[in-house]
Amino acid sequence: MRWPDEAACEATARALAAQPLLRDAFIELHGPLGAGKTTLVRHLLRALGVQGRIKSPTYAVLEPYELADGLAISHFDFYRFEDAAEWSDAGFRDVFAQPGLKLAEWPEKVAAALPPPDLRLELEPQEDDQRTVTFQALTPRGLALLQAL
Repeated sequence: MRWPDEAACEATARALAAQPLLRDAFIELHGPLGAGKTTLVRHLLRALGVQGRIKSPTYAVLEPYELADGLAISHFDFYRFEDAAEWSDAGFRDVFAQPGLKLAEWPEKVAAALPPPDLRLELEPQEDDQRTVTFQALTPRGLALLQAL
């Protein structure tokens, strides 16, 4: 998929947010710094109904959100992790064991510890602020989400 601008990113986020299966999905976001991973997450969280400031979890590692309808959302950024043991030490196994949407930036830093994602997105910046986005479904849930796009 090609996103010619941020509006296309937002449209993709809205399409994903409209899918009931997203509520318990795990989505990995790959790409270099500035690729648009956090921008996509912000649009997705807004489309799901998150109010207020949506922060990047770069320093906190995890930004949790809970919607009025009970949906728990966990936004991770593993950029500063050095190895997968930090994932376990931080207690994230418990977070992943709970229901809810999990979104992970820089998952390759802790790949050995993470469960298989439902969807893997690779964002690649192009010229003129365009992005090429490659979607890979790794579970039946991921395939259903992908078919909705």
